[in-house]
Amino acid sequence: MATTTTTAAPAATRRTPVGRVVLRYVVLGLLALLFISPLIYMLVTSFKTRGEAAGYPPTWIPDPPTTAAYESILNAPGTPVLRWFANSLGAAAANAALVVTTSTLAGFALARMHFRGRSLVFAAVVGTLFVPPVILIIPNYLIVGELAWLNTLLAVIVPTAASAFGVFFMRQFFISLPGELEEAARLDGANQWQAFYKVALPLARPALATLALLAFLTNWNDFLWPVYVLFSPDVQTLPAGLSTLQSANAVRYDLLMAGAVIASIPVLAMYVFLQRYIIEGVSRSGLKG
Repeated sequence: MATTTTTAAPAATRRTPVGRVVLRYVVLGLLALLFISPLIYMLVTSFKTRGEAAGYPPTWIPDPPTTAAYESILNAPGTPVLRWFANSLGAAAANAALVVTTSTLAGFALARMHFRGRSLVFAAVVGTLFVPPVILIIPNYLIVGELAWLNTLLAVIVPTAASAFGVFFMRQFFISLPGELEEAARLDGANQWQAFYKVALPLARPALATLALLAFLTNWNDFLWPVYVLFSPDVQTLPAGLSTLQSANAVRYDLLMAGAVIASIPVLAMYVFLQRYIIEGVSRSGLKG
C-alpha cells in the first residue's frame, strides 16, 4: 500500500511579509528620530541669532543661519573654550587610560587567580558601587589638598582612577573567555603574566574599548567635582567652564548650544569608531558570572 507524506516548507524558506518589514523599519526610524531630535535641535540652535534662539515658538531652521555664536565663544578672552576643550580631552583620556589599566589587572586577577579571600575582595569591590559618589567629595577634597593637587588637572584624573564598575566589568569579560586558551599557553612555557598579556588581553579588546569609552564619557561629563577643585579659568574643564556662559551672558542659548556641540564632538566620534567593540564587549561581559 503506497503511503504519501507531506513535508512542511523549511523555516529558512519562509519569508516575512513585506508589510511587516516596512512597518518595522518605520517604527525603528521614528524611534531613531525621537532620540536624535534633541541633538538636531542643539545643532540648529547653535547657528541661530541670539534673538531667534530665545524666541517662541522655537524654529527648526535658522533664519538666517549664522556662526556668530561659535565666533563669540571661541574668541572671547573670558571664555577660553578651546583651552577648556583641551583640558577636558587630556584629563578624560588620561583618566580612561588609568581606569582601563587598573580595572584590567584587577579584573583578570579576580577572574583567573585563586587566592584566599578572593570572593570577599570581589564582594567588597562590588559593594562600593552602592556608595553614592557625592559623599566622597569631602574626603577626596582633603586628600587632593594634602597632595597639593588643587587647581591642577591631576585632581580630576587620579581620584577616580580605580573604578569598581570597571573591575566588575572586566572580571565578567575574562570569566566569559575559555580558560583552555591560557592553559595551552602555559603548556607552551608561558607564565601567568605572559598568558595574560599575550592571550587574554588581545581577546579583551572589545571590553577594553567599551570600558575606555565609558570612563572617558564619565570624566568628560563630570561637572560637580571640577567645580570644587579647579579655580583658575586656564585649568577649568569644559562642562564647568560652559556653565559660566549662562551666568555671564544671561542665558545665551545660542552660546550654550554652540558650546554643547563642541563638547559632544569627541564623544560622538569615539562612539562611531568603537560601536562595534562596544556592542561585542557588553554582550560578552554578560554571558556568565
